[in-house]
Amino acid sequence: MKEHAFFLSLGFTADQTELIQEAKYFVTVFEQIEEQVSSYNEKTDPEVIRQLNIQVYQAACYIWAYKRKVLGLILSCQIISNNIPLLVDHTSREAYYFAKRLKQLNEGVIIPLPEAIIKENVFFLKIMADHSKFIGHLLDPSERKLVDQAREFSHDFDQLLYQAQDLDHMRPQSETRPLLDQFLDQNRVSVVALRDFKKTARDLIEACRIKSNIHPLLADHVYREADHFLQIIDAFDAHLTAHRSSQS
Repeated sequence: MKEHAFFLSLGFTADQTELIQEAKYFVTVFEQIEEQVSSYNEKTDPEVIRQLNIQVYQAACYIWAYKRKVLGLILSCQIISNNIPLLVDHTSREAYYFAKRLKQLNEGVIIPLPEAIIKENVFFLKIMADHSKFIGHLLDPSERKLVDQAREFSHDFDQLLYQAQDLDHMRPQSETRPLLDQFLDQNRVSVVALRDFKKTARDLIEACRIKSNIHPLLADHVYREADHFLQIIDAFDAHLTAHRSSQS
């Protein structure tokens, strides 16, 4: 959330001072939360963590509302910004997801495993498809090979997303172990490839070896999100394996 606010602040024009200040305010808010969290560990009183979740939930809701406001200003042509609409919408979806997960944690809500697998993949496949489009858009057009690779990833993840949405629409009948196993295996292959592509792009950007409008922190940000998605896929796969073992 802190990095989202920073990226948005860079995308406004110099005269949009109020929006820039609001973005910088959120950078400060989430920096302070980061410092607070760093002092906690597994021995911290659960009630303290519950109160933290409430605090962060409120901050996530506020930044979600800010992002939707910015999106509205752009789409209604009230401002001209270098923050493209899909990117603003993308970051708002992540804020909504974050706030929802915090609320679920505090309420002890546990989504049944098959439903959670499908819905989490629907969410993150859309995120990965968006990332591919952003990379292709922000690379200099002369970086033809990298632009083509980004477009190929965009197409691949669009197709994976459509498949995931179809599987979601077929629930609960689609919630079978063989289908979920194949679903995770197929997604993992593509996410690994995209994660590695992002890592290469990040390293090239940091070394100033390619031409782009991609901030080095943004390159690292999208790489970390792909790596996080892989961790989620692996965790789901481990849960499915453990569930099969307990039934046999």
